Amino acid sequence: MASHNGMVNPAIFEDLQTRVDEDTAVRDQLRDIIQNLEKQNRNVMFVLARAHSTPVSDLPNVLKSAEESIQKEVETIGKLSEAASKLPYYKFNNMWSRQIQDAAVAILFWAWLGGYQQDASGPKAGRLLTIEEVGAIMKIPVNLKDRDDFHLTLEEYLQALISLVEELARLARNAVTLGDYERPVLINQFIKDLHAGFQILNLKNDSLRRRSDGIKYRVKDVEDVVYDLSLRNLIPKKG
Repeated sequence: MASHNGMVNPAIFEDLQTRVDEDTAVRDQLRDIIQNLEKQNRNVMFVLARAHSTPVSDLPNVLKSAEESIQKEVETIGKLSEAASKLPYYKFNNMWSRQIQDAAVAILFWAWLGGYQQDASGPKAGRLLTIEEVGAIMKIPVNLKDRDDFHLTLEEYLQALISLVEELARLARNAVTLGDYERPVLINQFIKDLHAGFQILNLKNDSLRRRSDGIKYRVKDVEDVVYDLSLRNLIPKKG
């Protein structure tokens, strides 16, 4: 056996350097994809922001345009998933978790506004997509427990739901400005249901727990809007 006179074999370090370089190359590739996804997220939210100043009858155009932008996001998420699969998921997922969460917010809001049509009955407003449905739109698995692969986590989905509540609380106020008195009532019921859902959860994650505590204030905001409408006899009668 050849001895190196007590010296460490330099080949070990050459091998380590190769691995470091490979790691760096993948990280750089990821960074580019993530920046692109970030830009696309801003784009989709910019399109969806028009919902705050668009009467319901004109929403289909906004939703169609948002859907096209969401398709681009999905393509980028596919590239991200492919590049990320070269690395241990849990070691690196904090690099893109925020962007995946933002993409989920856009998909949830778009679906809530009526962009998601699953059957022939046509699009329906007020719909909450499950984590599985969001994952199916993104074309990635969800809440994986058995393997270390790219996926949409439960936490990312829950964070996105809280952002959806914030977006809808704003929409309730803006709908009134548009003379739309039905949507605040729908939003009121929807976020009350979500609030009740979050209260069932025993959240271990601090930032999730803190943010979910804020839902009660959004519920109160929307209740105030609806209360004000009812005082002014503006709530549409059922039937």
